Amino acid sequence: MDYQQIDYNQSLYEKKKRRWKGVLLLGLLVVGILIYGTIRLGIASNKIEVQGAEGGDFWSKLTGIFKKDEEEKPDPNYTMPVEEKDRLDILILGIRGENDPDAETAGAYLSDTMMVFSYDKVTQKSAVISIPRDLHVKIYKKQEKINSAYAEGLARGDGLGFTKKLVSQISGVYIDHVAVIDFSSFEKIIDTVGGVDVVLAKPFAEKNQWGYEFSLPAGPNHLNGKDALYYARSRFSTNDFDRARRQQEIIFALKDKLAKIDIFSDPIQAFEVFKALRSNIKTDVGLWDMKSMIDLAGRINGDTEHFIISIDNLVYESHINNMYVLLPVGDNFIGIKQKFQDILK
Repeated sequence: MDYQQIDYNQSLYEKKKRRWKGVLLLGLLVVGILIYGTIRLGIASNKIEVQGAEGGDFWSKLTGIFKKDEEEKPDPNYTMPVEEKDRLDILILGIRGENDPDAETAGAYLSDTMMVFSYDKVTQKSAVISIPRDLHVKIYKKQEKINSAYAEGLARGDGLGFTKKLVSQISGVYIDHVAVIDFSSFEKIIDTVGGVDVVLAKPFAEKNQWGYEFSLPAGPNHLNGKDALYYARSRFSTNDFDRARRQQEIIFALKDKLAKIDIFSDPIQAFEVFKALRSNIKTDVGLWDMKSMIDLAGRINGDTEHFIISIDNLVYESHINNMYVLLPVGDNFIGIKQKFQDILK
């Protein structure tokens, strides 16, 4: 009995000893924080005041210091540019959409197409730059491919706004508007305007992607919605950069058809086209601004500069966690931002 009693007391003593050690360490940590905060407050104002809530108490100032420390380290790669009154930049996204057969497995809202159309209102110069979908960027504090930006933003209730902000940050130009179109809607719009015309320098063929050999001959081609979609999306026989070139080609062929629409000479077709655009495109462009966008398309001539961000210029290939990605040359967006600035000069 005596032995058990002594053992119990010894155990109790050790527990108390450990508990007091923990309290002591916690106390030292709190004191350290107070000293750090006091020094910082002293440096900032040379005076420490403890006052009521009206003037801001000591604890508010102290916690504000640590918040300020976090805010003092902005990422220079992701600074928001200012809006330019003489420049218009429109982000165009192409996604699979929920109606695509592979939507569930391949991602309904991942961006298959991402390009920025830029227009100088003074000089009337225009350009289009394609951004590769594998570009590795920061999305909600995580490093991911840029093609997931719209899906991530949509999951948080702001797909258009978030993607618009992100592309503004990495391009260094303020994105004024964004338009998102899915594949089935793209096909409908092409058919509504009566198809589009493209001229191929050489024959094009995609043998594996569509279940049969899809091919187009060299020379002039008139494409309906389905053929235009296949031409723009085919990538098994080529690569993403060549596909970006073909996507630009189709977008500008559609622009040419929209520019020819005359609301006065053919109001029925004009109404059908407006309805197709409004029903099949998600955008922050207002209803009345849509007419202005079509009028703008008519003013854009064939001198529009086309540029594709690729491994031949501003990005390089890499693998992160066994995932293929594209990283900006220099591991920053300086080169990409400079290109966006220079392209309209």
